[in-house]
Amino acid sequence: MLKVIISVIFILICVALTVIVLLQEGKSAGLGSVGGMAETYWGKNKGRSMEGNLEKFTTFAAIAFMVLAIILNVL
Repeated sequence: MLKVIISVIFILICVALTVIVLLQEGKSAGLGSVGGMAETYWGKNKGRSMEGNLEKFTTFAAIAFMVLAIILNVL
């Protein structure tokens, strides 16, 4: 039963990770490159922008993906 629950969570994280990565802009085509915004408030405070949040969610989802993959391999 535990393996089924972890497998469902693993699949949900896989889908979420895919969606989050597809939502992100490329490094050269990011929001900061439009009109030279890299030197403005939003460019300097990237952690508070949508791009910064997507990067944080990507990191969290990738760590959760790896941990659950290891756990499912052990079970």
